[in-house]
Amino acid sequence: MNPSGDMFGAASPASSTSHAWQPLADRMRPRQLEDIAGQSHLLGEGKPLRQAIEAGKLHSMIFWGPPGTGKTTLSRIIARYCDVEFLSLSAVLSGVKDIRAAMDQARRIQQAQGRASILFVDEVHRFNKSQQDAFLPFVEDGTITFIGATTENPSFELNNALLSRARVYVLKSLGEDDIAQVIQRALASRDHGLGDQPLELSEAVVQRLAQVADGDARRALNLLEIAADLASDADGRRIISEQTLDEVLSTGVRRFDKQGEAFYDQISALHKSVRGSAPDAALYWLTRMLDGGCDALYIARRVVRMASEDIGNADPRALRLALDAWDVQERLGSPEGELAIAQAVLYLACAPKSNAVYSAFNQAMADVKQLGSAEVPLHLRNAPTRLMKELDYGKAYRYAHDEPEAYAAGESYFPESVGERQYYQPVERGLEIRIGEKLAHLKALDKKAGKS
Repeated sequence: MNPSGDMFGAASPASSTSHAWQPLADRMRPRQLEDIAGQSHLLGEGKPLRQAIEAGKLHSMIFWGPPGTGKTTLSRIIARYCDVEFLSLSAVLSGVKDIRAAMDQARRIQQAQGRASILFVDEVHRFNKSQQDAFLPFVEDGTITFIGATTENPSFELNNALLSRARVYVLKSLGEDDIAQVIQRALASRDHGLGDQPLELSEAVVQRLAQVADGDARRALNLLEIAADLASDADGRRIISEQTLDEVLSTGVRRFDKQGEAFYDQISALHKSVRGSAPDAALYWLTRMLDGGCDALYIARRVVRMASEDIGNADPRALRLALDAWDVQERLGSPEGELAIAQAVLYLACAPKSNAVYSAFNQAMADVKQLGSAEVPLHLRNAPTRLMKELDYGKAYRYAHDEPEAYAAGESYFPESVGERQYYQPVERGLEIRIGEKLAHLKALDKKAGKS
């Protein structure tokens, strides 16, 4: 069983130069709580998790957080502090057979040495229901203390049975100052394996590395290691310049999981910014998603949804503009299509807001599901044949265009068993002001005609 890697801080290297083949992030893995950068909300003085670790009080846990925030590192430190065996599985590579083998190993250790074991499962959300269930009896009987690591929301990806037996801890992305601290520790280490000659980096280069790492310490150290290989020599000095960093950063580095938690968080932020009439924030989240590699056609489809859900008839032009932007993206692609989507997003954010269509649709759908298949009133039925006419299909139907104001005042269009309903409530914004006035006038005509 091979331990999987995770990193969120750096300190004295965990291995000697004889293991120089290991990535820098693994060599610089912290070995004690004081060496960890970030996660002060969990590991600060007096915090419950820190107190439990220092007291050696083990309990099953789920560590949920972005890559490079320290899920594996923290699990290893917990095993060291609590003086227990550390066993590791990767859900990407393992199956039920591997789980059973790990349980057998934990039992042998317990019987032979009297030592408890932590079983760390990386990417635990990759296990299916039966694989997750396989842990339960061993957690229950104390064979192992379970620690799972996931980048996905445990509420959606993990079984309730497993969640009920473990406490969820949320790990946060590292700030730029934390990442800069990790980089400086790696540079200061005598055994970092970055070469015999010292590396020279300006403060601006360190800060840029910290920025592009995007909260991921492992990514920062990986970039530093690559940059060290490309460092220029000058008078016996090894320098990582801005130009060197440009070469290393020739590919995108932003975090954007196209099917994970970050994806849904960011599209939610875009939608809520449009709904909140915040054009600048909406544009930020749009460009953030595009920069991260999100499919522009997916965004275009969601913008169409926003136009109907949050603007509707307050400004019907919003839907047309959203559809036009989608069409431009399909026809021309990037960058023309992305600019058209940006135009639509800004228009929608600035447009008058109404959820009247969205609310009316949901209410009508709820009635349809609750009230069943009510009969269509006879006067509204079509009568293309003699038999249908003999059965009174279409009888007494009033043709609206022949009525004053092209409106059949007092007429009913609902099934008798359903009765009159009002779903659509125009708001006092945009075009819906006029729509509301028109509907109020028609309702007055209904009342005059004796319709309740």
